[in-house]
Amino acid sequence: MPTSFNLHLRQLLMLGIVFSLGILLIATLYNFLPALLGSITLYILTKKLFKQLTIQQKWYKGFTAILFVILLILLIAVPLFFSLQWAVPKTNTLLHNQNEIINRLEIVSKKTEPYLGKSIFTKETVSTVAKQLTTYIPTIVTTSVNLMANFCMLFFFLFYFLYNTYDVDCFLKKIIPLSTSDYKQLADETFIIIRANALGIPLVSIVHGLVACLGYSFFGVENWGFWGFLTGLFSFFPFVGIMVVWVPLSIYYYSIDQNYVAAAVALYSSIITGNVDYITRIGIIKKLGKVHPMITLLGVIVGLKLFGFMGLIFGPLLISYFMILIKFYHKEFITNISTNK
Repeated sequence: MPTSFNLHLRQLLMLGIVFSLGILLIATLYNFLPALLGSITLYILTKKLFKQLTIQQKWYKGFTAILFVILLILLIAVPLFFSLQWAVPKTNTLLHNQNEIINRLEIVSKKTEPYLGKSIFTKETVSTVAKQLTTYIPTIVTTSVNLMANFCMLFFFLFYFLYNTYDVDCFLKKIIPLSTSDYKQLADETFIIIRANALGIPLVSIVHGLVACLGYSFFGVENWGFWGFLTGLFSFFPFVGIMVVWVPLSIYYYSIDQNYVAAAVALYSSIITGNVDYITRIGIIKKLGKVHPMITLLGVIVGLKLFGFMGLIFGPLLISYFMILIKFYHKEFITNISTNK
């Protein structure tokens, strides 16, 4: 009995030390958590092909891992970096001109007051809207101060995950308390969810941006490429995301007496661009993996708060993992316990 008690005590002490060190490491390296999540995501997406090349085709592991990293940098990091370098200065210039925003909203309020019977924007509400814009939109576009450092760490982690694929798989099988069949099911569902989020959501965003750019350029919107970029970015938010862009844009053109452009942008965005969201999510994401729009919406909100810009992708992954773990907990413990009784 004392021996058993001492063993459990030592086990609890060891778990306490491991848990404490884990909390300390997470708190210290929190800024690089998006890099770790990103590397895990890319590792899961590329692991199968990497194994085929290194095991079946006998490619050298180190060379193949470096090749994968270089190709992914060219496909992801370089376009994203130049897009942000182009869009961030324009966004900052726009948002720092609060007086112009306030003046435009006041003009719209005066023009619509005879039709509505009341002022839709008071001095206080206009000021509040302007302040909200200056604090909210940069959260989407510019929160990742350490974006370059995160990308460097991401590809550094990815290289070692790929190079040590066999060891990583063995380690996960040991620490995840599931049976072999459940572990395989978890791995399969993880791949489907990550593929749907990490590939499907950016593809939907790109389609949204291109459709919006087409409409903005046709109707003569100034800086139509920039506004299309923002529309694609905000399409990460299901249902109302793109309204954050086209509603203020329509208000602006209405305030400068370009009613045709304002109406055209509003109609095109609500009818064409808005319905593209529904079509692309069914046509693209459903083929890659079923992800409920509510998971995407809540995941984006959580991800932005936790990880900044990169949370647009990794937030939905966290929500999806949470749902998977609940399902497996119910299967492994609640269902089995009820059956045994």
